[in-house]
Formats: sequence, structure tokens, C-alpha cells
Amino acid sequence: MPQHHYFHPGDNLEGLRRLDRLRITVDLLYIDPPFATNNDFLIDTDRANSVSASGKVAYSDKTRGAAYLDELRLRLRAIHNVMSPTGSVYVHIDVKMEHHVRLLMDDVFGARNFRNSITRIKCNPKNFNRYSYGNIKDTILFYSVSPARITWHPQKEPMSEAEIERLHPLIDSDGRRYTTTPLHAPGVTVDGPTGQAWRGMSPPPGRHWRYPPQKLDELDAQGMIAWSATGNPRKIRYARESGSEEAPSKLPQDVWLYKDPQRAVYPTQKNDKMLERIILTSSNHGDTVLDCYAGSGSALLQAHKLGRRFIGMDNSQPAQQVIQRRLQNHKINCAPLPHPSPAFLTSING
Repeated sequence: MPQHHYFHPGDNLEGLRRLDRLRITVDLLYIDPPFATNNDFLIDTDRANSVSASGKVAYSDKTRGAAYLDELRLRLRAIHNVMSPTGSVYVHIDVKMEHHVRLLMDDVFGARNFRNSITRIKCNPKNFNRYSYGNIKDTILFYSVSPARITWHPQKEPMSEAEIERLHPLIDSDGRRYTTTPLHAPGVTVDGPTGQAWRGMSPPPGRHWRYPPQKLDELDAQGMIAWSATGNPRKIRYARESGSEEAPSKLPQDVWLYKDPQRAVYPTQKNDKMLERIILTSSNHGDTVLDCYAGSGSALLQAHKLGRRFIGMDNSQPAQQVIQRRLQNHKINCAPLPHPSPAFLTSING
């Protein structure tokens, strides 16, 4: 299949149905749809936000209630039809609509394919005087197409020095920071070496050794077991590998700090680093990334930068103008999403 970037300047439901007829599959979807805020989002030559004193409507977010959910349901179903078996879906949504949209996604993608409700810290703390806590977050609902098959490359994060000290409070004779962890785990091993006694000690009731006795002997010979004054063994885990000066890393969690851009080119434009993280985690080089609420085009730009093919859609003329300008500035070629003519279908099928 030709790996062109595509853009559909129109209704994304029509674009998604065209993708389906073209038999083009998507490996990763990220969308930031309207949030049913009952606002018009404005844009002018100097700034882009929801409360500009002047400017034209970039997009109207006035559809609410059942009509909003019906429109989104149609698009989620059309999205499901074009996703690859190992695909991932990220839907960025306001906390007020999260529970409604999650029920929709459970219905379309299956509740068993729910992966995370990611909290995204979007701004600095607010000091508005009102009868509620400051709102500094929104949500990214993360689903897969399959419960077992998924593209997954978690982007580890470096620990801060404060985290290293807190999580590795002990220091050995060489000045290396470490902590200790239990050598046993929940569950009883009826048959097998991890349920047997080691050096005259059985695992505590209801637990088993994490390693067979031979491996425990090896760890002890390597100085990787700490013995307490009462003879309790625990495994040593150093903050840094021997001889390494690199900061230890940690696996990502479900709270992300990615604030909105200060100088947005389009209303509700999202953080480039957040989009980069999603694309690197849930797609491979050469995969197809879809954003059918493309807005500022930031997800499209990040997909191109990271070696993915993008497909964008947006029916807003101001959005189309912003995307066209940004793609031209980066010298990125993008073709209109083709119609599924017999000649085109023959070309993509070789």
C-alpha cells in the first residue's frame, strides 16, 4: 500500500467510512473531540482560545446531551471498523464527559479492552474563588482493539534525585544506594522448587519463594541478599547498575504532567511531548496514525516526525488553514484522501 500522508477536509464520519471502503487500516488513533462545553472556540491572527475578544469561530462545541453522544457513538463505531487487530485508541476528553464517553467506548470497543483512564495535568493551579476545587486536569481514555494483542513500547522516565533517595534509602559500604524487597511472593506452590525449604527455611504461610533454591544460592553468593539480625533474607536492589552513572528509570504511570501550550496556534491545542509519548508507546515505525479531529495538526506533525504515516480529518476551515500552513512550514507533503475507485483499489492491492 502506498504510504502517503492523507487529509480529509470534511465530515470525519464520511472520511472514516471512506477509509473503510479503501480498506486502509489504522494502527493508532488519537482524538481530542469536542467536550460538549456549549462554547464557541475562537481564533484570530494573534491568539487562539475560547474567550478571545475578537476573531472567527474555529469550531463550535454547542452540541450537547444525547445528540452529542449519538454523534460520537457513530464515529467511534466507524473508527473501530478501520482499526488494526493490534491497534490502540486514545480519546482525550473533559472530566465532565469522561463517564459518558467511557460507557460509549465500553460498548464499541468492549469493556475488557479498557486499559487506562489517564489523568493529564493540563495547567498550573487555579485560584478562582468558587464552590469547587481547582480544575487542573482532563482525561485520556486508553483502549485496545484486542485484549491480548497490542503494540506496546512503554517510554521509561528518569527518576529525580529526590525519588532515588526516597525509593533507595540504604547505602552500602561503597556508597551505593539500594533498597531491599521480599524474596517470597503471594501464593502457595504445591509442586515445584519454589515451595520447598531453602537453607532450612520454608516460605511464610500462604507464600512461595520468588526463585528456586539454586537461584537463591546464586544471589547470596553474588552479595545480592541482605540478611537481617533475625535471619530474614531480602533481595538487594540497587538504584544504579554497577559501574553506571545513568539515572535509574521508572515505568510510566497513569498521571501525566503535560501542560497546554502557552502560545497555541489553534484552540485546545495539545502538548507535543504528550503526543510524542503516545505515538512512541503505541505504534511502530511505519505504522498509520489517525487523528480525525485534527484541529491544530499537532498529532499529524508528531506522527511524521517519528516516521509514521498520518491520516488527518477536520471539517473546520480555520483548522484546515492552520494544518496546511504548519505542514508547508515543515515541507510535509499530504494528499487528499482518495475516493475508493476501482483503479485505486487495484493499486493498493498490488
